Amino acid sequence: MVRAFLGFLISAGACLILHAQEQSDYYRTVTLETPASVNFEASGLAMLPDGRLAVSLRKGEVWIIQNPAAEPPTVKNLGYHLFATGMHEILGLDVHDGDIYVTQRSEVTRLRDTDKDGSADEYFTASKGWGVSGAYHEYAYGPVFDREGNMHNTLNCSMGKTWAGAGEEARHPLWRGWSVITRKGGTMASGFSAGFRSPCGIGLNAEGDIFGTDQQGNWVPTSPVMHIREGAFFGHAESLVDATRPDSPVKPPVRMLDGLTVAEAVTRIRGYCPPAVWLPYVKFGQSTTGLRCNLTGGRFGPFEKQMFIGEFVLSGVNRVFLEKVGGEYQGACFPFVSGLQSAVLTLNFLPDGSMIVGQSNRGWNSYGSRSFGLQRLVPTGKVPLEIQKLEAIPGGFRFTFTHPVKPADWSQVKAQSYTYTLTAKYGSPEVNPQPLQLSGWQLSDDGLSLTVKCGNLRAGHVHEFELPEVLARDGLPLWHRLCAYTLNRLP
Repeated sequence: MVRAFLGFLISAGACLILHAQEQSDYYRTVTLETPASVNFEASGLAMLPDGRLAVSLRKGEVWIIQNPAAEPPTVKNLGYHLFATGMHEILGLDVHDGDIYVTQRSEVTRLRDTDKDGSADEYFTASKGWGVSGAYHEYAYGPVFDREGNMHNTLNCSMGKTWAGAGEEARHPLWRGWSVITRKGGTMASGFSAGFRSPCGIGLNAEGDIFGTDQQGNWVPTSPVMHIREGAFFGHAESLVDATRPDSPVKPPVRMLDGLTVAEAVTRIRGYCPPAVWLPYVKFGQSTTGLRCNLTGGRFGPFEKQMFIGEFVLSGVNRVFLEKVGGEYQGACFPFVSGLQSAVLTLNFLPDGSMIVGQSNRGWNSYGSRSFGLQRLVPTGKVPLEIQKLEAIPGGFRFTFTHPVKPADWSQVKAQSYTYTLTAKYGSPEVNPQPLQLSGWQLSDDGLSLTVKCGNLRAGHVHEFELPEVLARDGLPLWHRLCAYTLNRLP
């Protein structure tokens, strides 16, 4: 028994080492040294016009890194400088028109250095107007600016006990579980979309549309990626108290039904908008965080205009491909990297095409050797064999690969569809599973495209595939074999 167990450990360790070697073949992980005696809980990352990197820390500071791509990545080479202090639980920042905007618990603050001494001397309230009662989880995230110059933030639901001195705010913290908009030229936020639980990530895709992430819990069956637009309702019932306000763009459902599947909720709960993509629980992590669109012009590999999503518990990054079907976004998720040093909170891209990842586990559980920090994922120039995208086509799906692949025994593909339950209980297992009836596999002459017919497509369901051991024509093995397409609408 002991010998068998040791054999299992050795085998598992070998698999982990092999995975790490494969990952480093394509993306080097560079760990940035951070200033001594600073808990560098990086909660937001934004590029300044001159190539410097602005970094917010959860405990209320903003730092500037002069040379974020410096190697070796020592404190001296990177060039850290403390820019602003004294703020309350910053969970995101952005740069707009040359100014730094940070989201504190109760407002968005614009920071300026008017005397050009390298430190902020102007702290200006750029947005306010949401409720804060002192409840533990009343986080605020963002901001992100749309192409018209409006500012957008997302707000956690209120969870836990309120502060005794909160007064009216303790009775009803306004716009909790919403995304809010601050119109260009104004400073007062108003409701924009509703139905969030803990929407930690917000960002733009290549077309300028707003997307957000949320985290599994009550009314959130597993981690989603949502297309945020005015008037949308994403299912968390606790936000609906503000849908009755005269200034609400969201029309409340006639009745909020508990226990429907997501597929049923689309037709039976008025106004319910399903996410563009579900990330199946554990398979793709347990807690999605920041998101960022890859606009590096191909410098980060063959994933231009795709979204990269931070993962908290498993300390990694996932990848999402989006397309429009019937005028609405849907798409597929793919694993990307794992095994980073701490929980991922935020990410961005540097001018050299590398990805910078900000980390903090805030004392919660996450994989890794540290509680906070910064790391870079640097492309080595070797392109992995990956499923570059997975598209829905009439009657089936099309896989596109990053390299031409050899013919394989496609009958060995493991594939199923399932959905989730929308409920006030915590999370949901995969429900109504059904094996996919696949036939007519056809590999294109150039080996880059693979189509398949599916006899039992189901709208409102995730369609998950695990490919066999596919090889490129040059012998390179497929890096990740798992993917999952959220089929909200049949093409």
